[in-house]
Amino acid sequence: MKFFIATDHAGIELKNYVAELLKQKGHEIVDLGPYTTDRVDYPDYAHKLCISVLEDSQTQGILICGSGIGMSMAANRHKGIRAALCHDAYTATVARAHNDANVLCFGERIIGKGVTESILDAWIDRSFDGGRHTARVIKIEL
Repeated sequence: MKFFIATDHAGIELKNYVAELLKQKGHEIVDLGPYTTDRVDYPDYAHKLCISVLEDSQTQGILICGSGIGMSMAANRHKGIRAALCHDAYTATVARAHNDANVLCFGERIIGKGVTESILDAWIDRSFDGGRHTARVIKIEL
């Protein structure tokens, strides 16, 4: 799987950890920045990532900030993006299975590395269930 990943200044450490972890699992990672802890605005990186995911429907995105809230709000402004703020493996599983989420969001100040790894495993291992959920996902785009 190919993942785009981006953060703001509050998520640099976790972004680097996630990128390395996913590479070790054999996934392709495109790091859209930033690369330092200098202050930046999260919407700039959310928009950059969402445009990249929308240009390649075979990819998914991961957005990280301090809480994950700002990134998820900015990402969901894009038609075709279904960004899910996840705090554990269950929310990641449901986001993929029921909501066909294509962008995963979380906060470096909220979750640790162990929880992050369980979220990523749940996200990667699950695909959209379709069926009764399809009509609901379609309604999101209205």
